Amino acid sequence: MQPIPYWRLSGFYFFHFAFIGAFAPYWSLYLKSLSFSAFQIGILMSLLHVTRIFAPAAWGWLADHTGKRLLIVRSAAITGLISYCAVFFGESFTWLFVTMALLSFFWSASLPLIEATTLSYLGESTAKYGRIRVWGSVGFIFAVTSVGYLLDLTNIAALLWAVLGFKLGIVIFSRQIPEGEIVAHAADSHSIRQIFKRPEVLAFFAACLLMALAHGPYYTFYSIYLVENGYSKSMVGWLWAIGVICEIGIFFLMPQLMHRFSLKQIMVFSLSCAIVRFLMIGWGVDWPAIILLAQILHAATYGAHHATAMMFVHRLFRGRHQGKGQALYTSLTFGIGGTIGGIFSGYAWESLGPGLTFTVSAAAVLLGLTLVVWKMDVER
Repeated sequence: MQPIPYWRLSGFYFFHFAFIGAFAPYWSLYLKSLSFSAFQIGILMSLLHVTRIFAPAAWGWLADHTGKRLLIVRSAAITGLISYCAVFFGESFTWLFVTMALLSFFWSASLPLIEATTLSYLGESTAKYGRIRVWGSVGFIFAVTSVGYLLDLTNIAALLWAVLGFKLGIVIFSRQIPEGEIVAHAADSHSIRQIFKRPEVLAFFAACLLMALAHGPYYTFYSIYLVENGYSKSMVGWLWAIGVICEIGIFFLMPQLMHRFSLKQIMVFSLSCAIVRFLMIGWGVDWPAIILLAQILHAATYGAHHATAMMFVHRLFRGRHQGKGQALYTSLTFGIGGTIGGIFSGYAWESLGPGLTFTVSAAAVLLGLTLVVWKMDVER
């Protein structure tokens, strides 16, 4: 078994998700400071999801075809950093559209290939995945809180330099991770299409897509929803932080959970919790205790769900198909699912109202749960 480069992988996860923690919550504020319209801001911010529909598949195919995952990760990290630096030289909509499209295209290459590399190093000890991935959650919390304080003390332009620092961290750690051995597997004789067309695989991807779609209103309007219902901005920040803290806890508990329960049982539990959580958010906003409990459920609806999904993808797509499998997961869930969920939330929020919008989210997860119970069957 290959020695696991624990801190090198953890460092990459830390900076990758620190970038998200700095970029996702605050970049729209920077765009607003440039006097862009809400429509223009929506277009620019959607690029992170849109490029994840097709870019990970292209990068995953290239990685599996060449067998050089880390070379591609390093190249994408460097070109992504160079692309990002363009924000210092222009502020027009067209300039930032091209800049953010390139940034997103190269950025989306990294995570699926790092996930495949991490799971390759873990081998049969995949239950330990959460103890490496947890550093991504730590990085997110660090960035979202520290950048928030930074912007309170300085002007919005400081955000550009903070994001640059996290991009540099991604480049540095991408160069520290050694290329893992891609072990031949019996699945190599099957095409990626043959694996994908299996009923349990289709059910799994459909359920994950629906889960990502259902989170669209949450990631787009949750903060606005709470503030409009009398919650202070500091309380909203703490509710976000509590969710990620609980997510960290579940990552540490995953080895014990996977020892006692099957992947299917954990997936069923996480989807069931998501149904309850969205209904609580949609109809319980007047009761802070209910909203707090809903955030605690983030441990199941994201932490347990994501870790279990990674294990399932790893078991299905082995050997030369690992990179493509992780890319498919990213493209179908965060790419297509995230894009549809974001578009849906924009239309539904005004026409249906928050309660019914989150109820539709719960219904989408219920459909995914039905598919998992009915079709998904994977060994312990």
